[in-house]
Amino acid sequence: MSFSQLNTFRCCTFSPSGKDLLSQAASTVPRTNGTAEVNTAVLSLEGTKQRIKKMFNKVDLSVSSYDTAWVAMVPSPNSGKEPFFPECVNWLLDNQLHDGSWGPPNPHPLLTKDALLSTLACILALKRWNIGEELIDKGLHFIESNLASATDGEQPSPVGFDIIFPSMIESAMNLDVNLPVGGSTLDALLLRRDFELQRGNRSNSEGWRAYLAYISEGIGKSQDWEMVMKYQKKNGSLFNSPSTTAAAFTHLNNAGCLSYLRSLIEKFGSAVPTIYPLDNYARLSMVSSLESMGVDRHFREEIRSVLDETYRCWLQGDEDIFSDAGTCAMAFRLLRLHGYDVSADPLSQFSEDSFFNSLGGYLRDTGAALELFRASEVIIHPDESVLEKQHYWTSHFLKQELSNNLTQAHRLNMHVDQVDDALRFPSYATLGRLSSRKAIKYYNTDSTKILKSSYRCSNVGNEDFLKLAVEDFNMCQSIHREELEHLSRWVVESRLDKLVFARQKQAYCYFSAAATLFPPELSDARLSWAKNGVLTTVVDDFFDVGGSEEELVNLIQLIEKWDVNARTDSCSEQVEIIFSAIKSTINEIGANAFPRQQRSVTNHVIEIWLDLVKSMLKEAQWLITNSAPALDEYMENAYVSFALGPIVLPALYLVGPKLSEEAVRSFEFHQLYKLMSTGGRLLNDMQTFKRESAEGKLNAVTLAMLHGNGSATEEETFIEMKSIITIKRRELQRLVLQKDSLVPRACKDLFWNMCKIVHLFYAKHDGFTGHDLMKTVNGVTEDPIVLSELQVESK
Repeated sequence: MSFSQLNTFRCCTFSPSGKDLLSQAASTVPRTNGTAEVNTAVLSLEGTKQRIKKMFNKVDLSVSSYDTAWVAMVPSPNSGKEPFFPECVNWLLDNQLHDGSWGPPNPHPLLTKDALLSTLACILALKRWNIGEELIDKGLHFIESNLASATDGEQPSPVGFDIIFPSMIESAMNLDVNLPVGGSTLDALLLRRDFELQRGNRSNSEGWRAYLAYISEGIGKSQDWEMVMKYQKKNGSLFNSPSTTAAAFTHLNNAGCLSYLRSLIEKFGSAVPTIYPLDNYARLSMVSSLESMGVDRHFREEIRSVLDETYRCWLQGDEDIFSDAGTCAMAFRLLRLHGYDVSADPLSQFSEDSFFNSLGGYLRDTGAALELFRASEVIIHPDESVLEKQHYWTSHFLKQELSNNLTQAHRLNMHVDQVDDALRFPSYATLGRLSSRKAIKYYNTDSTKILKSSYRCSNVGNEDFLKLAVEDFNMCQSIHREELEHLSRWVVESRLDKLVFARQKQAYCYFSAAATLFPPELSDARLSWAKNGVLTTVVDDFFDVGGSEEELVNLIQLIEKWDVNARTDSCSEQVEIIFSAIKSTINEIGANAFPRQQRSVTNHVIEIWLDLVKSMLKEAQWLITNSAPALDEYMENAYVSFALGPIVLPALYLVGPKLSEEAVRSFEFHQLYKLMSTGGRLLNDMQTFKRESAEGKLNAVTLAMLHGNGSATEEETFIEMKSIITIKRRELQRLVLQKDSLVPRACKDLFWNMCKIVHLFYAKHDGFTGHDLMKTVNGVTEDPIVLSELQVESK
């Protein structure tokens, strides 16, 4: 059984190399309304793209009233009665909201605790310098009106709220602030604080100590400041937190802390963010989001610039990248997937024990764990035990968080389905255009996150990202819809619908092409892929059930001779129809490839088809003679008969780069093809083992057990084959990612894409049901994404 017998094909995103060719979208296939749709979409896309390109130059972080208040409380070393940073005090005076609170304008109703914490911090700062009495009164009124939220367990809490807020209340009382806090409420708050402190002190874990250091402003004079300073970074900060650093400087007058605080004021002016720096994480997040939503091809230069700079920082051991689990994991994954030579060794610092002994681990940072999990999937070398171990513990942790319904999802700005999808569909079994559709659905334009206060970074969550992704998806889909209609007409014109033995799977074949090669300018490659997919399905059915031995041999002879009269030299109408369709398709590919390759590739495509039909004939003869070849002999033929060659290889000539004769005849090229096809064949044979055994057909599992002299059980054979598949898959990805290569990366990506197709299909034992399959196909070729509906869901 060949790959073409499957009910569907699946693929991942392909991004061709070279200049953005959106303006050439309406070419190759005759179009009517689709052309107007494309032209309108192109104009709309340009403005959005330009705005996003500018975002690569600047990371936009919101300011934090809470952290600004703590910086404003830092006294001058010359006079304890004057602020060190009076500009921050002035900012507090100028930025109280109408309701008396301090914080972001138009705050989310679930962020009342955040507003309470920020407002009380600002009141303390103003009271500290005995100014803004009227503002203090308005702030106290806000606290009185919203104090019930402080003990509301359903509302999301800023990090450390249960310790910091009661401590600030005590500080306010010491400053004779007339806080509207009743005895019972205060008792409840203090009880919560004492309970958390007692619980943490009992654990006495390193993670707890990091947490205590992070919320130092809430511990005050009783803090072990010597312990806290162990967490000081090279930039002078503690945890990149202005509030923690300000509190530490107030107590210790540490020069590094002061240098960090001064750098904040120099960069941001009179108000500071709740975390800084965040530049590396924000820019890498941009790259990751644009790639996941399928629009990265519009920003190749910008992405390359980000990754080049990230690689430079990686080689220099930059603390900004290596000290944060999420940033380090994302940098590793993106750099490796783009062909940079990066070792997994730096990720060893985020082993299970190390992670849970860190601040992120104590806070159960699901976002960082998800990034570590994604990084652990990019194993391309046989000795990467660091990634193997990381994959094990992060998957276990994420499953545990899922079972707890990801109660902190609101804080992590993460959709539960993202974690669920990551666990259910490995990166090597994801379908590009479907994955993009899901990423678009899950993308949260509200980038609000909460640390000790809420903050936003427009580089991480942005309306323009979503708008571009939706418009791009729908624009491509309108082209795909017309190409599918073109393919259906071709099937009829080629009389393939007259072959009663052959399954009509053109929608599924085109689906795999559109999902793999979705950019508008790759129309010729899509149609080559889809037409050859249809033809390999027909030919496989012909060799399996539809043709006599005479017809099979006749078809092979016609392809070998090539320049023949199909009508007179075919022994049957069936052979004539099949050969004519193959010939016209190969000639069409040759004609389309010539301008790109500046040479004729027709003979190579003929050769690819000859290899396939000869391998299918050999399998048919084994079956006729009831032969049981050795497993190695079977696999040497079966990887070709799996029928991926005619689908993938001709398309390589149509994706853009020149593919030289030297490259095509190279060992590397052959290995890419063989590794892809071998993995697919084994996956196929494992799934069809029982049925094909009952039908008396050859199968790798059957032969392995047969030639094992009965010593290997079915379960043991499956385990061994899964291991072989994993080895082949990792070796294939390593070849695809390596930079020193005869085969262009844009071409190599197609081998990896097809590998992902077969892995996704076999992720479930029985593949997709008919209903699931049609829903999946329609998601790529028929059903547009409605932006307004996504915006409503996001809010």
